[in-house]
Amino acid sequence: MFGTVAQSGVDPVVTGVVAVVVTIAVAWLFYALTLHLAATFFIGDVPTQPAAAAGIVPAVVSVLLGRYGLAGTSLVSPSTDLAIAVLVTLVADWLAIGYAYDLDRQAAAILVALHLAFSVALIIPLNNIFGLV
Repeated sequence: MFGTVAQSGVDPVVTGVVAVVVTIAVAWLFYALTLHLAATFFIGDVPTQPAAAAGIVPAVVSVLLGRYGLAGTSLVSPSTDLAIAVLVTLVADWLAIGYAYDLDRQAAAILVALHLAFSVALIIPLNNIFGLV
């Protein structure tokens, strides 16, 4: 009834790569949307292109850290590894936002904090509705 991977003709490497690419694309869309909302709140009327450009960076960093970086091994403890992944993602987000919006370090840090707040404020109800985690 249920065939093995070899019998079904599905290549696990290809499906793994497709899953990572789709996850990065969904994360990119989510980060770009929440960044645009935060930038509109902080800066005012801004185009969507800087949010799309900057949103790819935290998406790639967070997905790759979760998939390949810290998931397989534990540096100290799982909670410390999570803190490291969040910190690295926030630093990458800070660098990308500063570059995409041409902001100084302090303004970029404020926008990163707002971006984090908007992301958390949106992911909690989405998680409650769809049971993502």
